[in-house]
Amino acid sequence: MAIARLIACFVLYSSIRHIPSSLGVILRTTDKIVWANEFEPIELTCLIESISTNNPRIEWKKIKNGVPSYVYFQNRIAGDLEHRAQLREPANILIFNTSRSDTAEYRCEVAAIDDQRDFDEILISLAVRVKPVVPRCSVPVAVTVGTTSELRCLENEGFPAPQYRWFHNNEELPQDPKSSPKFVNSSYTINPDTGGLKFRRVRKEDAGEYYCQAKNDAGHAQCPAQVMEVYDVDILGIFLKSCAALVVFICVTAWICLAYKHGCFASKDHTENNYKLPAQDDGVDYGDADEGHFRHKSSFII
Repeated sequence: MAIARLIACFVLYSSIRHIPSSLGVILRTTDKIVWANEFEPIELTCLIESISTNNPRIEWKKIKNGVPSYVYFQNRIAGDLEHRAQLREPANILIFNTSRSDTAEYRCEVAAIDDQRDFDEILISLAVRVKPVVPRCSVPVAVTVGTTSELRCLENEGFPAPQYRWFHNNEELPQDPKSSPKFVNSSYTINPDTGGLKFRRVRKEDAGEYYCQAKNDAGHAQCPAQVMEVYDVDILGIFLKSCAALVVFICVTAWICLAYKHGCFASKDHTENNYKLPAQDDGVDYGDADEGHFRHKSSFII
C-alpha cells in the first residue's frame, strides 16, 4: 500500500514537472531601472521566457508625463526614436545615441494568440544622464580683510543635478577647512548643492585665483579661473579723507555765513517793499486817489 502511494506521488510529481511552460507568454528584463549617458547607446531588454506562438505581436510604447506614444509598432520603429533605434531579437530595443528627451518609461508588450496566456507586458524606466555645461561663476574682484564675501557657481543643464567643488590656486578646497592643516584657519563654508563659497572673515591668504567645477555621473565642467584680491584696511587713508571732508565742510559753511552777512542773498522784492515815498508837505491833503477830488488841509490866507 505504501509502495502504491509512493508510485502515485512520483507520477504526479513528474506530470507537474513536465507541464509545458509555453501555456502562456512570460516576459522579463535584466534591468527595470536603466541609466544611460547622453549620446551613448543603450539597450532596453524585453526577454521572452516562454511562448508557443511563432509570430507574436511585439509593441513598445514610451510613456512620458502619463501620455503613451508608440516606439515600435507594426514591425517598425516609430516616434522620436525613428532612425535612432532598432529592434533586436527577441524583443529588445537598442537606442544608438540617447538624448535627454529619451528619459521616460518604456513598456514592452507581447501578444501571442496561440498561448493560453496570450499577453504579457513589462515596464522599464530609462533615465538619461546629461553632462554639466560650463558653470557661471561669480568671484569678487577685490575685498577687504575681515569682511564677509561670497563666491557663486551655477549650472542648469546637468542631470542629475551636479555637485560643486571650488579650487584655490589650482588646489581643491576641502569641504571642511578644519580637516586640512593648510586651511585650518580659514572661515569659509562650501555648499556642494548650490555652489556657494562663503567667507565669514576674509584673510590675506584667501587672495588668489578661484574656479568652480560642476560634476555628476555623466562628467564635469568648470569655469575659467578668476582673481580675487584682498586689501588691508587703510586707516590712515580713511582718516585723511575724513579730515579733508571736514575742512571742505567748514570752508563752505564759513563762505555761506559771510555771504549772508554782506547781503549777497538779500531779496530784491524785500528792498522794494521797504522803500518809502518822501512825505508831501505842500499844505494840500490829496485824500484818497479813488475819491477823485482833494481838500485843503488849511485855509488860504489872502
